[in-house]
Amino acid sequence: MRLFSISQLKEQALRGKMQELNIREKDIEEHFVRSSGKGGQHVNKTSTCVYLKHIPTGIEVKCQQERSQALNRYQARILLVEKIEEMTKNKEREKIQRLEKKRRQKRKRPQKVKEKILEAKAKISAKKKMRTFRYKDNE
Repeated sequence: MRLFSISQLKEQALRGKMQELNIREKDIEEHFVRSSGKGGQHVNKTSTCVYLKHIPTGIEVKCQQERSQALNRYQARILLVEKIEEMTKNKEREKIQRLEKKRRQKRKRPQKVKEKILEAKAKISAKKKMRTFRYKDNE
């Protein structure tokens, strides 16, 4: 059964993407509201704007790009899928970044870097020792 007035290939692609991201139709709350903006009498008389809410994630989408309700339903689902996909990619990216940070923290410093740090510490230490000698001489 076709839900949208688009080609069957596009509908199958959308369904495949939704299945891949575990988005079920019963998890989507759908409402039709009147569009705003240009369109004149058609927009004022028909509810072509589609409002979708994915209940598990709480993501909301509103689409009024087309004059047809069926096309707006399709476009809204595409927007919803893109938002959910972006959200899951961000979570994966953050997980990878956390693992990389741990790996970098555990890695030992190279010998040259250690030597540079020790040289810098020695310079600062010498500078501070000079300050204490000055104050003791003035007292």
